[in-house]
Amino acid sequence: SLWNDLPCVVLSPAQAIVVYTDREVHGAVGSRVTLHCSFWSSEWVSDDISFTWRYQPEGGRDAISIFHYAKGQPYIDEVGTFKERIQWVGDPRWKDGSIVIHNLDYSDNGTFTCDVKNPPDIVGKTSQVTLYVFEKVPTRYGVVLGAVIGGVLGVVLLLLLLFYVVRYCWLRRQAALQRRLSAMEKGKLHKPAKDSSKRGRQTPVLYAMLDHSRSTKAASEKKAKGLGESRKDKK
Repeated sequence: SLWNDLPCVVLSPAQAIVVYTDREVHGAVGSRVTLHCSFWSSEWVSDDISFTWRYQPEGGRDAISIFHYAKGQPYIDEVGTFKERIQWVGDPRWKDGSIVIHNLDYSDNGTFTCDVKNPPDIVGKTSQVTLYVFEKVPTRYGVVLGAVIGGVLGVVLLLLLLFYVVRYCWLRRQAALQRRLSAMEKGKLHKPAKDSSKRGRQTPVLYAMLDHSRSTKAASEKKAKGLGESRKDKK
């Protein structure tokens, strides 16, 4: 049949582009805040890449476009709420589509959406970040928790360092004591040998002294005997 004669062609599904933003950012009234936006694409960065930022006020239903980048040029909203307050700080070569909002106000609270198109990779979901503007930016729980964890880890590392220093000093002292004990044991082993050699040297001297005393005694006895005999002869 005709269908059997046609070649079988398998079309691989297109990989969707993935956009990343923070979940939320905090800013103080009158300050500035950076809305980060990056993406992953299966294609090389195209010359036709585009970034679009939309803003939905807190409690509002409609989102309005406040920034657009296309053909290598940024197009900033010059008539709306963010007039002259948006700055382009992204770089498509690094897959970065971030913007900065200056001079924050309470009315800026809301949700910002980043949309990226990198032809032919144009299919994918957008990413949203919520902006909270305060009179004074509160300390975030994550920052406090991170500081506490960092402090605990610092204390643990300090204790480990102290333990290893003490252990090193103790092992060094034990090694010194062991060397002293070994030296003392070697001294005791060599001492008897020295004493025996000394005794060996003293033995002939003692024998000589004994022989001299014996000969002296014999001579005195012989002399006394001769005197006795001479007295008998005189009688």
